[in-house]
Amino acid sequence: MMVDDHIAKDLINRLPQVRGSYSANAPLDKITWFKVGGPAEVMFRPADVKDLRFFLSTRPLDVPVTVIGVGSNLLVRDGGVPGVVIRLGREFAFIEKENNLLKVGAGALDYNVAQVAEQSGLGGLEFLSGIPGTIGGGLRMNGGAYGSEFKDVLVRAKAIDSYGEIHQLTSGDMGFGYRRSGILEDWLFVEAVLEGVPEDRITIAQRMKTIKANREKSQPVRMSTGGSTFTNPLNAKAWELIDAAGCRGLVHGGAMVSEKHCNFLINKGDALASDLEGLGEEVRRRVYEKSGITLEWEIQRIGVPLHSLLEESKR
Repeated sequence: MMVDDHIAKDLINRLPQVRGSYSANAPLDKITWFKVGGPAEVMFRPADVKDLRFFLSTRPLDVPVTVIGVGSNLLVRDGGVPGVVIRLGREFAFIEKENNLLKVGAGALDYNVAQVAEQSGLGGLEFLSGIPGTIGGGLRMNGGAYGSEFKDVLVRAKAIDSYGEIHQLTSGDMGFGYRRSGILEDWLFVEAVLEGVPEDRITIAQRMKTIKANREKSQPVRMSTGGSTFTNPLNAKAWELIDAAGCRGLVHGGAMVSEKHCNFLINKGDALASDLEGLGEEVRRRVYEKSGITLEWEIQRIGVPLHSLLEESKR
């Protein structure tokens, strides 16, 4: 559901004059991999780090700010996202080799970084080819796959706080845990330095090929999905708990638990965000009833439900 254009444009008029671009009522369903959700009230695409810092340091503090990447591990609710959604563009997607290090922008795709590492003969970064997201998202959640995580390869990261100040962070500063970091939610990552190990390119390429084959075999990669839905509990696997609770293939509206890998939710083609979130909550309920374990969402959920927006408009 779109916010009234006048309201969105009034918000833009309150925002700092930037070198990047603002868009009112920017669609998000075309961006996210689930292909659902309402629009961003305002989308901001900064021209560069300096522009981003200027925006953050001069914006009205009552305006909420949300950052998104490529929308791979993201569920945008049907009422859309109030305030400003920041999306980092190609200016933040650089990948530069420095000896055994790769300096990368937060907007760079994990897969592209893995490819450059392979072409540069740097091993240890192949796992990035199995993560459908950006470097910024990987830093935020200590993304990982196939036995490796960001904490294993990160040398340092650069983040900007909500007031526009830059912070240089070592891997130890990040407070990494399982699928999380300890960095404040309102800090924005803009850059990272990752370390690889010199290795034969053919060997690296073969490992990446194996990762791709394993993903194709075990995950619904051709479907509209947001990746792993829930984190693995201690000493357990989310998919096994979901399967044991009888949720494989479970349907709710236009949403379905994948038959191929039941820790993946799928948009069958006509789902609302509320269908997907409702299905996820039903899975959590059934798993708790069966095992006594509460599954925690791995997918980031942002925005407001449609019914909340409708109620607000009636006031």
